[in-house]
Amino acid sequence: MSLLPTATISTIAHHNGEIVTLAGWVVHKTEKGKLIFIRLRDGSGVIQCVVFRNNVTEATFAAAQQLTIESSCRITGAVRADARAPGGFELDVNAIEIIQIAPEYPIQPKEHGVEFLMEHRHLWIRSSKQHALLRIRAEIIAAAQEWLNDQGFVRFDTPILTPCAAEGTTNLFATPYFDLGTAYLGQTGQLYVEAGMMSFGKVYCFGPTFRAEKSKTRRHLTEFWMIEPEVAFALHDDNLALQERFVSAIVQRVLERRADDLATLERDTKPLERCVPPFPRITYDEALKLIAERHTDVEGCTPLEWGEDLGAPHETLIASLFDRPVFVERFPSAIKAFYMEPDPQRPEVALCADLLAPEGYGEIIGGSQRIHDPALLERRIREYGLNVDDYQWYIDLRRYGSVPHSGFGMGIERATAWIAGTHHIRETIPFPRMLYRMYP
Repeated sequence: MSLLPTATISTIAHHNGEIVTLAGWVVHKTEKGKLIFIRLRDGSGVIQCVVFRNNVTEATFAAAQQLTIESSCRITGAVRADARAPGGFELDVNAIEIIQIAPEYPIQPKEHGVEFLMEHRHLWIRSSKQHALLRIRAEIIAAAQEWLNDQGFVRFDTPILTPCAAEGTTNLFATPYFDLGTAYLGQTGQLYVEAGMMSFGKVYCFGPTFRAEKSKTRRHLTEFWMIEPEVAFALHDDNLALQERFVSAIVQRVLERRADDLATLERDTKPLERCVPPFPRITYDEALKLIAERHTDVEGCTPLEWGEDLGAPHETLIASLFDRPVFVERFPSAIKAFYMEPDPQRPEVALCADLLAPEGYGEIIGGSQRIHDPALLERRIREYGLNVDDYQWYIDLRRYGSVPHSGFGMGIERATAWIAGTHHIRETIPFPRMLYRMYP
């Protein structure tokens, strides 16, 4: 005998008037004399199941009485349209098969502290808002990959264990690697995906990345997921045009397909609806001027000297001045990664950009045109105090058929936080890893 259901809640409208079996978990239960109302979820949605004592056996009614919050069961009944019901349908119950009766559920319909909820993250993800958040995350991932696939990109997987740094040496997680010395958890797949770009022309990698930064802000995780496209023969402006089309396509798909989840999160979708190209662009120099003029508008925002990087308050201020994501481009080369191409008109700045999301969510994409001259790349590696021998394979990419090329990385969790409108990034990944959080 199979335990598989004959229908799912998400497709229940196709079964109006039919008798179906659903399999899931009890979200809530109310008893009113001869009536028992069970809210059942199956992962695809939630439906109210109505048990009327006069219409079922004593055993079925007793089974309904036994059910507790998060008990698992199979419920059979007739699908009935009801405009008053969540989702527009109810199930008139004929039979109940109990799979397991759950003990008292730790997460109750009351206020719980964040620490308690994070300790019970394995259960918290069942709640409606966390479920909606992770549904939106999954949609963003699917949208990003499918859009790139449709544009002719090839997925090119890159290693998680690497022999050297890609972004900097101060935020690496190190681990012994047999007899070969020390390996590091990858900060980005970018260096390796450039090798794929020289083979396929347009590629992307997607996977977890790691940063050993002792940061406690609402925007940082030590383990996060990033999607990183790379394109041959693409210049800086080509890169920005690709990013705005990419981000807009993702946002519009979430608006179209995950409207119910956005509603569950009470997300104001008007700012998302404005997320269409072209995105405004300002230079780093222009950003500094705006900050100097308006820094009192945002708490913690102070003027910056040329050569200092933007912090969270600065990004919040700049983004607040625009009605859609905004590019800040041409940062000082000294505060960016070694592989970024300098502006030929002004070598002290790089052909790079950060894409800042509106509403205070900060940087969601960082990208640049890459150095394609082998001699310049080698010089930059030395200037950054890195061991040039570790990067000979990377320099080889410029020795054999080098071309101008560009790419970027979008952090899935930051994009999810912005699109879903949630305050803290820790809720945008199933099991967040932070400075003081590695359980469960």
